[in-house]
Amino acid sequence: MKHLSIIEEENWEGNWSWKEESMMSWRPTYRSSKFRNVYGKVGSREHCFDGIPITKNVHDNHFCAVNAKFLAIVTESAGGGSFLVIPVTQTGRIDPHHPKVCGHQGNVLDIKWNPFIDNIIASCSEDSSVRIWEIPEGGLKRNMSEAVLELYGHSRRVGLIEWHPTTSGILFSAGYDYKILIWNLEIAEAVKMIDCHSDVILCMSFNTDGSLVATSCKDKKLRVIEPRSGRVLQEANCKNHKVNRVVFLGNMKRLLTTGVSRWNTRQIALWDQISTEKPYLQYLMEFRSPAPQKGLGVMPKHGLDVGACEVFRFYKLVTLKGLIEPISMIVPRRSETYQEDIYPMTPGTEPALTASEWLSGINRDPVLMSLKEGYQRPSQLVFKAPVKEKKSVVVNGIDLLENLLRMFFRQQDELRRLKDELTQKDVRIRQLELELNNLKNAPNNM
Repeated sequence: MKHLSIIEEENWEGNWSWKEESMMSWRPTYRSSKFRNVYGKVGSREHCFDGIPITKNVHDNHFCAVNAKFLAIVTESAGGGSFLVIPVTQTGRIDPHHPKVCGHQGNVLDIKWNPFIDNIIASCSEDSSVRIWEIPEGGLKRNMSEAVLELYGHSRRVGLIEWHPTTSGILFSAGYDYKILIWNLEIAEAVKMIDCHSDVILCMSFNTDGSLVATSCKDKKLRVIEPRSGRVLQEANCKNHKVNRVVFLGNMKRLLTTGVSRWNTRQIALWDQISTEKPYLQYLMEFRSPAPQKGLGVMPKHGLDVGACEVFRFYKLVTLKGLIEPISMIVPRRSETYQEDIYPMTPGTEPALTASEWLSGINRDPVLMSLKEGYQRPSQLVFKAPVKEKKSVVVNGIDLLENLLRMFFRQQDELRRLKDELTQKDVRIRQLELELNNLKNAPNNM
């Protein structure tokens, strides 16, 4: 992969300066664009979500997921991991006793909504499991601790999950064991292990039809992988640009990455083998906010307000205030009619393939929908969990027994508790020894 260009932010306080790889100033030469005057609009206080104990976990993730029905946020909790699920229309102050999804034994590290069924959400955790939850219509009325599916296959904590963009029932998970597992939820089993990374996987992104997945990794390499075979098609070393996040730019055969330079200045880089035209990225606008964010949830296109010419909506997590702010990106138009030029056909809520079709090698582009007529059309899919006996999960010939894993993690927790007790007792012994020495050396004993 050819590294075409880099733009940087040199000021960590929120003032952006744009530069090319040659370190010359990048002049904002405006091209004709229907999005040129787009602006950001922060939701009013009554349209925010207030009083939410947002997680303070230092894991690098968004901790937020949103769709047309629900907003999910990972929260602080004791004795396991949990997240809130709130209807997107239920804005304002959230009851501190609002029901939670709380079945994990460790901190929740990532959550993602199923792109085709609004009530299905996946989560992964430090307890090394991936779980699938079905949220009732209207939201939770009581705490939910029983998942529809519990998936065990990673030997260490699971930090990242992604749904396949065109296929129903296929989920990818990346763990701290440096492996990616592909789960077929129709049979509740891992059907493929991708084992080509030498460090923690930071990000996964699919191309338009889901035939390729790009990954960034702590080993400073950017990879493009054919997931069904696990074969690495392209690999790039990121020596001057430490990649944190990567995204496929649709079917353009380009990758966009964010990260930092060797001098810790923030950068955006574009990777390609084709284009020779400059600038590779065109400046449109900037949105500034004084409050730092913990993460951002992005509303799918079919959940946007097309009547207000809204082209993006972000849900910003402000940890210090316990606040979720919706931020709308709006294209200013005088007409109140549907603006077809800013709303092209977009991936809808119907899958293009079944899990078995995709696993057999078939690729199809997503089923597109028009936001003019179909954006309120509900999905007809219903998630059916497979009924199966408790048995070992086989991944590439490796048997991973669910009960043994659970026992192992219980033993690990017990070992950590005993080590903490031993450390406290060692500290107490040293304190008593010092007190004894003080008494021996006191003037009254001379």
